[in-house]
Amino acid sequence: MAALGRQVLGGRRLVPLSWACWARRTSHAPERGRTKQTTASHGGSLEEAFRVGPRNSVQPPGCRTNPVQCLPEKQSTPVESGSLEAEKVISSLLDMGFSDAHVKDLLSTLPGANLQQLLDIISELILLGLNPEPVCVVLKKSPQLLKLPVVQMKKRSDYLRKLGLGEGKLRRMLHGCPEVFTMRQQDIDDIVKLLKEKCLFTAQQVTEILHRCPGVLQEDPSELEYKFQYAYFRMGVKHLDIVRTDFLQYSVNKIKQRHSYLERLGRYQTPDKKGQTQITNPLLKDILRVSESEFLAKTACSSAEEFEVFKKLLAREEEEQEEEEEPESSTSEDKEEQKDGEQGLD
Repeated sequence: MAALGRQVLGGRRLVPLSWACWARRTSHAPERGRTKQTTASHGGSLEEAFRVGPRNSVQPPGCRTNPVQCLPEKQSTPVESGSLEAEKVISSLLDMGFSDAHVKDLLSTLPGANLQQLLDIISELILLGLNPEPVCVVLKKSPQLLKLPVVQMKKRSDYLRKLGLGEGKLRRMLHGCPEVFTMRQQDIDDIVKLLKEKCLFTAQQVTEILHRCPGVLQEDPSELEYKFQYAYFRMGVKHLDIVRTDFLQYSVNKIKQRHSYLERLGRYQTPDKKGQTQITNPLLKDILRVSESEFLAKTACSSAEEFEVFKKLLAREEEEQEEEEEPESSTSEDKEEQKDGEQGLD
């Protein structure tokens, strides 16, 4: 990994293999056959990656074992240049720790990708602490990463490091939200600012939230704030427990349904100002982290039919509440318009 760091940091574009080096790497028949199998399905320049001369040149059988001696002494054609670039990228990926299967998978699932761009983006992900397997998953899940300018990728990487998201912590985040590299910077800043200033999480807690619940980056800020307020004021959950239980990754609908149901069954009570309750509330993991059937059987001790009826009643109550709030808001707006009109007449 240290050698890899020096290789990537020393120069972004790796030096192509010389023909002598290429001959040494492909002098053994089993390895040459394996590499051909890796590039056979990619066509074009990848298929030509291990050809020595032009497509129409014919070499005697005796010379085929020594491609260096049989190399025609003339300038490289565009096909040869593309083949050298493909060979360089494949060799660099193997040096980074990618297996033949990884390389084949990447090049076959990302057809038409700019090879140097692919290498530069992968180098940045490796520098952030990702292993080859997660890199393959991320690029297959979010191939638009390959369209990013390398400069933008570097800036976003530096930003994530400042938030404490590096050295392996980024793996879970990228699995849950690979769009973190393609999102607008302002959208990320808004979420981070909300968590720090309105929800009053510490910088370390914000890092843990983004690591454990990366989906919050794609949430509407007002809904995310409401979810926090519901946890803190209605359920009495403190900041540390919100972080530890991954509370913010669950939808508001799921949280309200299960919490309200337990409340009406008398199995959950909002703590008072001193944090005390007359009953022992169930743990958050037994409320949210389990399946609905397990929640009903072990936490609510209720039937699925009763829970379905309750969810319908809760949805109706929320609709009626919204309808009651709408006339009030429209009435206040009408009053303001009427007042403005009277001022205009004066």
